[in-house]
Amino acid sequence: MAVLIDRPAWPAHDTLFCHLVSDSSPEELHDLAERVGLPPRAFDRDHYDVPARLYDSCVAAGAIPTDSRTLVVALRRSGLRRPKAVVQAENQALRAQLLGRWPLPQAPGVAKDLLDRWGALGRYSRDLRRLEERLTALRSLQCDDLLVTLAVWYHDAVFEGRRGADEDESAQLAEHQLAGLVSDDQRAEVVRLVRTTIMHNPEPGDWRAEHVCDVDLAVLAAPPDRYDEYRRQVRRDYAEVPLDRYREGRLAVLNHLASLDPLFHTARAREHWTPAARANIARDRAMLN
Repeated sequence: MAVLIDRPAWPAHDTLFCHLVSDSSPEELHDLAERVGLPPRAFDRDHYDVPARLYDSCVAAGAIPTDSRTLVVALRRSGLRRPKAVVQAENQALRAQLLGRWPLPQAPGVAKDLLDRWGALGRYSRDLRRLEERLTALRSLQCDDLLVTLAVWYHDAVFEGRRGADEDESAQLAEHQLAGLVSDDQRAEVVRLVRTTIMHNPEPGDWRAEHVCDVDLAVLAAPPDRYDEYRRQVRRDYAEVPLDRYREGRLAVLNHLASLDPLFHTARAREHWTPAARANIARDRAMLN
């Protein structure tokens, strides 16, 4: 396994850039990038764009210098190459799949607007894939309630990294877009459910809120490789935050999650998701400490 780097030769932003890739493991690539101080926004699908000033630091950290052709060949052979056209095709296929799971077929325009929001550039941890995972998690909880499903679609429809404000604006969006599509009482319930995700503390017996909150946190129980990808995506969502401040803030979130008892509220989630989620949280906290 190796991380490879070519020579700085690509002009942009008044400097030259080179490329940093792995020939086998995304983890080693991201690890080296973090150690040399590459910002998360420098990652583009399958490589990091490295300014010339950080070239020597990458080499000192273990990156192997090579020419651009060798680097590209190694990336292709690794199976980690992610051409833009492939990513775009995957996103289009996912959009089509999600459109088929929209619970109000009489309002396809609303679904397309929501998919545009979830699929917007600059969203990493709350993207189309995350929406699909949440809907799949809801299915695994054997819940097909219309209002819970709508709340899952609307929670994080607005996402700018502002706790409380994002949930409130997502709830307002639901209130506006669902007018005339469901009854006023149903619409009010969806709005309420979206707002319960601010604190993740549904009242005992509030089964709809319990399902929405559990689905929101289901990613914590993902397999380790998917969880690590999610962890990196969260960092990219807050790329403008300096690393020390980000670590402090993220650790506070993880400490809060670790303190929740129960972490999940529905019986199926508690049984099937809790052990993996606790393990991922513990591992994430250890890396930040």
